Amino acid sequence: MTFRSGRPKGAAPLSGRFLSKTATSTTKRDSALETAKSGIHTQTNPFAKFDNLREKGGAFTAPGAADTINQDVASVRSELSDLGIGFAGWTLNTFVNDELGSAARSTIANQQYVGQNPTFSTVNSMIATYDLARFGISDGQIVVGAEHQYWTWKSAGPDRLGLNAFSYYQTFFDRKIELKVGYLRNQHEFAGAGDKVFGPSSKMLFQAGMSNNWAPTPALNLKYNFDDRLYNKFSIQRSVSPAGQYAHVSENPTGLNWSTRDAGILLLDELSYRNKPIPGVLETWLRAGAGINNSSYTDLAHPTQATAKANTVYYVAADKQFWQSAAYSSASRGIYGGFSAMYAPPDLNRASQYYELRLYAKGLFDGRPTDQMSLVVNNTIWSHFAVDAAMAKEQLAHRDSTAISGLYTAHLAPGIYTTVGLTYINHPTSITYTPQTGHALNILVSTSVFF
Repeated sequence: MTFRSGRPKGAAPLSGRFLSKTATSTTKRDSALETAKSGIHTQTNPFAKFDNLREKGGAFTAPGAADTINQDVASVRSELSDLGIGFAGWTLNTFVNDELGSAARSTIANQQYVGQNPTFSTVNSMIATYDLARFGISDGQIVVGAEHQYWTWKSAGPDRLGLNAFSYYQTFFDRKIELKVGYLRNQHEFAGAGDKVFGPSSKMLFQAGMSNNWAPTPALNLKYNFDDRLYNKFSIQRSVSPAGQYAHVSENPTGLNWSTRDAGILLLDELSYRNKPIPGVLETWLRAGAGINNSSYTDLAHPTQATAKANTVYYVAADKQFWQSAAYSSASRGIYGGFSAMYAPPDLNRASQYYELRLYAKGLFDGRPTDQMSLVVNNTIWSHFAVDAAMAKEQLAHRDSTAISGLYTAHLAPGIYTTVGLTYINHPTSITYTPQTGHALNILVSTSVFF
């Protein structure tokens, strides 16, 4: 395997000035785009006709029809698209096991973290879309989806079969404003939290009540696009249960209930700048957001007293492409780096601070142009109120947890991905631990299949 140079054979090298900050100007972007268009022979994409039927409005969606195992076999996808119907399905199957000999094996019922005992999970989803643009509704789309999940360790799940999405989307004023309303998964709408490589992996946003694949909730999202790079997104969302996702899913496994006990309203707002990569212009994604939740959260400083305190969360994140390994054939290929920082009040949240540094690559090798790899270091700081309470009971407690992860995702065939990774965790449990659970070395094997 060889590294591809950042330019095609015979092309002039890109100067440092060309890759400087001025490259992000409109003039430079337009120039680079025209260069790319003139240097690449345009080929007809037989799957392009399905692109408008992919789910709209989120930062992340399932792969397009070309990257599925069934593509357009027997013209099923074509027949449905003629009716304005699109679909995307996937199955994600994951195995995690702690490889340290000192790990305290236990019964599944007493398991304290993923991997303490061999842990398997499967998540299976199907989403269908219906195109309303055919009726003159600008970018109009209806989305309906269902999800099934199963975990051998129920505290990580728990098991459910229910709603994944039910939403309506359209745009206004030449796509200046985007509206999305219904049962939403804001995991895919804010902070980049829905992507395993390109975004923060912290659960703090879920702790603050943000909806996700396991717990879609009623919400209305409005996005205002200042231009094609700068936008602001606002959400009014029914909160996930303040008792946590396990309690929420246990009370509402189908996801059809309007609310759960003690759940109020979560307001989220995010300002984001993102320029997507084109030849000679490196990708940059900056975002900052805040949320306030009026649900009834327990006061960890006074846990025995009744309380109805509002919770908050704040975050910033940035990702930057440093180098393009195949600028003129696939500008997104290359090396990236990023960081995330999050804060939530320690009197209402067990996890109070989160910091992450990440280095990752997309399509680094010519022979594997769609593979990805990442190295991520993160640190979670626990609520000092919760830690002090545990120590007062003479329990072993730690004030933070640190993890170092290395992952490689291989694109084996259209629609098939396998991820292999190793994660070292200093204190894998939440706050309290035993001498045997002070460290973990988890091996992860995961396979995703899209259809």
